[in-house]
Amino acid sequence: MLALLCSLGASSGHGAVSSDKILKVFTKEIQGVTHFYVQNLETADVTATFEMKLANLKCSANLPCTATFPGKQTVEAFTVSAIKKNVPWSYSYIDSFTIGSTTAVHDDTYVYSLPYASGQEFRVSQGYHGTFSHTGPDEYAIDWKMPPGTPVHAARDGVVVQSKDDSDIGGPKRKFETCANCILIRHPDGTIGIYAHLLRGGNKVKVGDKVKVGDWIALSGNTGFTSGPHLHFSVFKTRNGKERESLPVKFQTANASELILITGESYKSIPASTKQMKVQLPLAAVVEPKKKS
Repeated sequence: MLALLCSLGASSGHGAVSSDKILKVFTKEIQGVTHFYVQNLETADVTATFEMKLANLKCSANLPCTATFPGKQTVEAFTVSAIKKNVPWSYSYIDSFTIGSTTAVHDDTYVYSLPYASGQEFRVSQGYHGTFSHTGPDEYAIDWKMPPGTPVHAARDGVVVQSKDDSDIGGPKRKFETCANCILIRHPDGTIGIYAHLLRGGNKVKVGDKVKVGDWIALSGNTGFTSGPHLHFSVFKTRNGKERESLPVKFQTANASELILITGESYKSIPASTKQMKVQLPLAAVVEPKKKS
């Protein structure tokens, strides 16, 4: 189970670049006006919130300022200019940012596929509102108990905007949160699906890849903040640069459609059709991730 997935955002100060290289903020002085620019280094949209302390300055945007910046683009965010001429002025700021868009509107008519191979069945170890960790931004997340090395499949079409599989560390403490391997897929409606706790070296897709529902994208694992091997899935959008929110979604199973999955119940995916990709299960033995205290 998990409380927080891989690192989706960060904060920085004046002129800083985040350690995980999500975005860069820089300024230009033009005729006494300071222009703030945001360079989004990610493929996905990134939402940032700026909190500022101004002395003898006015800002062109309402503060705190929250905006979503398109992937791989540089955009002017706002400007600051002196209120009184020939009087000293100064500013300081903190910017917080996270992957995703505030303008995404989930298509509630969409029914998701189960994120594992057709014909397979797994038990939900923690569903919506799970008391262990599915609260706050992870309120509408689903965990399936799953042996490491199980093929993970896309639950919906989209574009891969993040793919991490360099960790082999996991454990039941929050200090392991940033050790989770994961894949983030941006859906056509702007929301993002996250698949987490994946096996080291097991991701089958890279940033920029277009995937179809049912495509084999990764192998499940036990990395990050986890009490045991499982697959975590949720769909989210951002509220601001500090907060994201998961969204309730429905699934199609072998027995019924438009289901809200329940903790403790097992669900079988739809049997393979001639159009679905056939996947050969890995033959090599899987090594459990190392645990560090």
